[in-house]
Amino acid sequence: MKTIKILSFGICLIVLAACESMLDTKPQGVVSDEDLNNPEQVEQMVTAAYSFCGQNHFNKQMGLPYEEGSVRAGEAYKGGSGTGDNAERNRWETFVYMQATAVNDLDELWWVHYVAVGRIHDAMRRAKALTIEEYPERDQRIAELCFLRGHIYMYMKQCFKFFPYIDEDTPEDMYDKVSNDDLTDLELWGKLIDDFRHAVSVLPEQQSEVGRPTKFAAKAYLAKVLLFAAYEQDEKHNVVSVNQEKLQEVASLCKDIIDNSGKSLAYDFAENFLCEYENGPESVWAIQYTADTPQGRLNSWLINPVNDDYGCCGFLQPSVNMMNRYKTVHGVPDFENFNNGPALDNKDAFSSIPMDPRLLHTACVPGMPWKYDPSYIMQESWTRTPEVYGYSMSQKMIVLPDCDCFKKTNPFMGAGLNWDVLRLDEVMLWRAEALIQLGQGLDEALSLINRIRERAARSTIRLVFEDGTPTGRFEVEPYKPGVNCPAWTPDFAMQALRWERHLEFATEGKFFFDLVRWGIAAEYMNEYFAVEQTRRSYLEGAKFTKNRDEYFPIPQIQINYVKGLYKQNYGW
Repeated sequence: MKTIKILSFGICLIVLAACESMLDTKPQGVVSDEDLNNPEQVEQMVTAAYSFCGQNHFNKQMGLPYEEGSVRAGEAYKGGSGTGDNAERNRWETFVYMQATAVNDLDELWWVHYVAVGRIHDAMRRAKALTIEEYPERDQRIAELCFLRGHIYMYMKQCFKFFPYIDEDTPEDMYDKVSNDDLTDLELWGKLIDDFRHAVSVLPEQQSEVGRPTKFAAKAYLAKVLLFAAYEQDEKHNVVSVNQEKLQEVASLCKDIIDNSGKSLAYDFAENFLCEYENGPESVWAIQYTADTPQGRLNSWLINPVNDDYGCCGFLQPSVNMMNRYKTVHGVPDFENFNNGPALDNKDAFSSIPMDPRLLHTACVPGMPWKYDPSYIMQESWTRTPEVYGYSMSQKMIVLPDCDCFKKTNPFMGAGLNWDVLRLDEVMLWRAEALIQLGQGLDEALSLINRIRERAARSTIRLVFEDGTPTGRFEVEPYKPGVNCPAWTPDFAMQALRWERHLEFATEGKFFFDLVRWGIAAEYMNEYFAVEQTRRSYLEGAKFTKNRDEYFPIPQIQINYVKGLYKQNYGW
């Protein structure tokens, strides 16, 4: 039961005016401005700020950033009805023809984040104007809004690197005077860090209403931002140093969460992707979705199969490269030869090639049970354009069509399944990464990674056919240095850590941002294209340009709006 009521976009108390720029995002009330300055209305405005964090219109999404973080990382193909369907996203995927002058999706991606920030700042200003006596929840709500602002700006930082930092104290007549290069890269990270530090200092360890961040959620997000900020970049986006002090704090924060938050790994990996288990023991903070309202507040609009039970639209199709990465040898990843030999992308391969079961929690192919229902078998006809993108389909954010949290809202459909922004598995891997990069605690890093692998190994209960036989040849073991893997050196430990993040979070919109912060995006993506274009002809000519494609260009429409005030990203 979701306690924070997520308001449908059309019935919020505050109606946002349609606008073309982030400079015009002040909510226009249906009541007078003064009538909003009371605790009851401010509470509703805070809820409206939460609501927009789950706004998931197909080309203005604030929810799961799978195209920015997974399609651009080669974890999945764009999918849909071909390269011309949402054509700008095809340019995101192939990089070559990406343009700052794009007038649709890229500009919408920029704009929608500032709509969210506008809601946050309006609520924050009004909350600050009230006293504690008038509004006892005042300080906690302000801390929650700082948390939400940090969350929104984190995606601006990952996607664009530089953006105009506007806060609740920025006068409206100064919005067009704030440039995206007023702050350095590190100073901009510092603003996000400050928001999460404030949230940590105020928020309680537990919340009575599910969906509000706790002190531990704020610590987790602080650890994430510090980890990204620790990989310091020059103006060309090259990683030039790794800040040890920030890594020490990451390690400390993550240990506190692991030891004291009361969170634990779900027994089965599947439980992270089923409505009946949402807000469970592993979830640190989640965007709350629901199918309970007339239109629903739904996630994953475009990634459902194209069959009668669902209807549309077949996006986010797992790549052969990603699926092959789940191959195992002696129970551990086949680092050297994963992409050679038979592909792990079909039913016969699943039964014959040793594999990590997390693949079948992530992807499905014809002939296999769909979303843990042995009697509901995926058909070739479910894929929309197999001649372009093949037959694989994503499963993590999909629910069965007879699930209470599935809803059709013509012309689309989606799930009321939450999006876990922060989970304990990721906190554990952040600590492992920090320890490896610090060159200390390698044994603990090994233990943390192995705990994730041990959970993967037991996550096979739901992966069966109707007769009870396993749907794959599952062989997963913990790393045993000198037995099934090389010595646990810092270099090999980092390789294993990166691989584990890929296996654990594939198609969840994270990996591209990982590649950029590690400084290996160009090398990784061009190796991916060299092989994958032999499997998918539409990728012919795709190329990642180092010192440019690490970030999107600043949309030219936004630069024009402020008469050239914004500085374009390097390489564009």
